[in-house]
Amino acid sequence: MSSQADRPGQRELSESAQSYLLALRSLTGEGASTTISALGRRMTVSKQAASEMVGRLANEQLVIVSGGRELRLTDDGRHAADTIFRRHSLLEWLLIKVVGLGWAESDEEAARLQGHLSPRVEERIAELVGNPPTCPHGNPISAPAARQRPKGIPLAEATEGSKITIYRITEEAEEDAELLVYLEEHGLVPGTAATVTEVSGARESITLDSALGASTMGLRPASLIRVLPGRADPGLFHNVPAAIEGLRRSKSG
Repeated sequence: MSSQADRPGQRELSESAQSYLLALRSLTGEGASTTISALGRRMTVSKQAASEMVGRLANEQLVIVSGGRELRLTDDGRHAADTIFRRHSLLEWLLIKVVGLGWAESDEEAARLQGHLSPRVEERIAELVGNPPTCPHGNPISAPAARQRPKGIPLAEATEGSKITIYRITEEAEEDAELLVYLEEHGLVPGTAATVTEVSGARESITLDSALGASTMGLRPASLIRVLPGRADPGLFHNVPAAIEGLRRSKSG
């Protein structure tokens, strides 16, 4: 019988390998493939560095390289990536809602901690933060959750004058720390209602009006944010238990 450490998703993977698996999970969603060049761009490393890591992951039977260039996660690789993403997401909920870190800080700290989380502690954190179906940015925490949730449309495709609800900040957008800080500072978080007040093709920008006032961003980052038309069902957006929110408020007070 194999030990727990031998199970997919429970292996001793370096922090770097875990980051690559998360990037591959994002790039190969819904059965798609990606390339070493695209992976290198996502990880902001050279093609050679990406190729070396892919070789190591392939040796671990976590990645398949087809035709010398197309990359796909194996079943074990997908399981490992899903496990890492769940741990990362749970840690983000904990760091944001209990510790009080911002989005960008919590993402960085969660990446440091995710490889050291035992299954027992992982489940206790999940229970503590209310078993969320998504990460704090609205991305489904598991494949079953993804199948049950609407897709949303890119914010960049919203029309001027339309009312929308911020639905999720895609995993690709999560790679941009400055964008995360901007969105959080302007209250453009999942569940926030807003009105598209201007779409400028000339300036390649879109302007929203929400509870915290006006905010403008480029169409490129806006394409990485998913929205729902009108007022979305509040049940789509996770709220941690009131006791946890109260704990953070008592600490800050």
